[in-house]
Amino acid sequence: MGRAVTVATCALNQWALDFEGNLERIFRSIDIAKSKGARYRLGPELEICGYGCSDHFYESDTLLHSFQVLEKLLESPATQDIICDVGMPVMHRNVRYNCRVIFLNKKILLIRPKISLANSGNYRELRWFSPWSKARQVEEYFLPRIIQEVTGQETVPFGDAVLATKDTCLGTEICEELWAPNSPHIEMGLDGVEIFTNSSGSHHVLRKAHARVDLVNSSTAKNGGIYILANQKGCDGDRLYYDGCAMISMNGETVAQGSQFSLDDVEVLVATLDLEDVRSYRAEISSRNLAASKVNPYPRVKVNFALSCPDDLAVPTCMPIQWRHHSPEEEISLGPACWLWDYLRRSKQAGFLLPLSGGIDSSATACIVYSMCHQVCLAVKNGNADVLADTRRIVNDGTYIPEDPREFCKRVLTTCYMASENSSQDTCNRAKLLAEQIGSYHISLNIDAAVKVVVKIFSVVTGRTPKFFVYGGSSRESLALQNVQARIRMVLAYLFAQLTLWARGMPGGLLVLGTANVDESLRGYLTKYDCSSADINPIGGISKTDLKSFIQYCIENFQLTALRSIMSAPPTAELEPLVDGQVAQTDEADMGMTYAELSIYGKLRKIGKAGPYSMFCKLIDIWKEIFTPREVASKVKHFFRMYSVNRHKMTTLTPSYHAENYSPEDNRFDLRPFLYNSSWSWQFRCIDKQVSKLEKKEGISTVEDVD
Repeated sequence: MGRAVTVATCALNQWALDFEGNLERIFRSIDIAKSKGARYRLGPELEICGYGCSDHFYESDTLLHSFQVLEKLLESPATQDIICDVGMPVMHRNVRYNCRVIFLNKKILLIRPKISLANSGNYRELRWFSPWSKARQVEEYFLPRIIQEVTGQETVPFGDAVLATKDTCLGTEICEELWAPNSPHIEMGLDGVEIFTNSSGSHHVLRKAHARVDLVNSSTAKNGGIYILANQKGCDGDRLYYDGCAMISMNGETVAQGSQFSLDDVEVLVATLDLEDVRSYRAEISSRNLAASKVNPYPRVKVNFALSCPDDLAVPTCMPIQWRHHSPEEEISLGPACWLWDYLRRSKQAGFLLPLSGGIDSSATACIVYSMCHQVCLAVKNGNADVLADTRRIVNDGTYIPEDPREFCKRVLTTCYMASENSSQDTCNRAKLLAEQIGSYHISLNIDAAVKVVVKIFSVVTGRTPKFFVYGGSSRESLALQNVQARIRMVLAYLFAQLTLWARGMPGGLLVLGTANVDESLRGYLTKYDCSSADINPIGGISKTDLKSFIQYCIENFQLTALRSIMSAPPTAELEPLVDGQVAQTDEADMGMTYAELSIYGKLRKIGKAGPYSMFCKLIDIWKEIFTPREVASKVKHFFRMYSVNRHKMTTLTPSYHAENYSPEDNRFDLRPFLYNSSWSWQFRCIDKQVSKLEKKEGISTVEDVD
């Protein structure tokens, strides 16, 4: 009796609507799986068309081209003698479903539609798909003619069923179904399904990977079984980075782990596992066996095929391994770097331009690009032909081999320090030294002439000349003069991005990198259409606190000693005049709150779903040792005033790498108004009443209003 089954799962760097490239990567994964003896191959969610097609799912073209790709897969000799499980959209009775199409030897065995759709945070699956709501039911699906001609089938089963092979039983889950409280694997396992598969489109968030791994392992810890998870990887066309982590688990323990971050477009995991280990594990769980006797059975699609070989006593099986998680600092170093690489090669640009101010945010962005260069050199050293080909196209040199990250960085990263009369020599020196250490092509320029021309135009038209606050001007004048500097820098950044390589006699253009962190965006501490306005922003979803930890990581791991002085310097925009040659302006003083406080506000607002009153109620307990209720009220009110006044800036926010669950990005993650009544009169009055009650209880004389 066959007991050892060999199965394969994969992480593929698919790209929305890149049917040609997606097909090629699917074929490569199948070839690798077969070469390693696998009899079943699982791919990521919607791998044929790409997960991120968004409103393109409405188009009949997307459905047509998906079936055309399926036709190529079905008729290819490469897919013979292995069960292939691929993802694509399917229209059944005029309803669009997110499906798995499972086939073997030119025959479709089952089309399994998704039951639980992801529809929160970054996910909007209910916009494009309907969930299959007929539990344990199948219907006839009439195949398109191009598929009928290959398979010889007119109809195939469509619905909630499992596959019964000669030696075992397989059941399908799709991404969100693993996270649902009533996951299908629970009752499938009670009904005798021994192998569970999950094809995912799960994106990276800092500190999230362990949750996915724990869910997979716990799914088989209580019920026994083999769990196979495939995932998308890379940037498939938007703000998300899908972080791979394909894995295989048995009886609550990981037996195969894929990488979370890599530049490999195709990664395949293969494991050989003993079915008798599942059966003996389940046999002694009496509570499971009692529940199994009452379960409603799933429809079974019989498959005349085995995942094992008859004579397999000598076949070695996989043993449990310990999952190795990345630290948050490693995640920041690797995730955004891989995302930048995908964006660079797929946009067909020649590199990046980064306005480097000598502060933490722009320096962290420079370090992420430098990390990308490290990843490219390592991938080429390990024989990745795709990365080498992309590199040669980017640098326009058919013989180039990237070996030194600093040398490669000089080819793909241009840094630019844009000084003004308000800039200090310290930040200029810090930017220059960091550029030297990472190897970027560095430019220093002065924007004063351009700023004076713009202000002069205003003065000629109005007859008034604005002044900085320290020179007797109003706060309105001072803010306008700061914004002129910031916006001039944006204009110059794009000019140099377009023409720097031309001036150097080289082809191509550069992508402008933004450097606003998630906390500044939340508070609105940025000038609309300044250097925060860029093509992409690798740190836009990362907190200031995490960026500081990342900078320390870079000091230790990349030996970038220039970062030490950057770490120790107080964050500053350097837009106001110097005092005695020294910077007098600091970010936290301007904002009226610390970055640490901003992170707390952000998590309570988004993750904790707290409005002003709820946030106040939570913070009087969290901060009870350091602030009075009246002080907490003042801080909460200030945050919500600033947040609501500046919310309009989120409508033009540069597309950013999504890494934090309290991101204020309003493209699809954080959907809020951008025109608020910023007085919050009702909400703030509730806070005032609560402060008065607390102060009365403590015997403190109350004041009617809390600022």
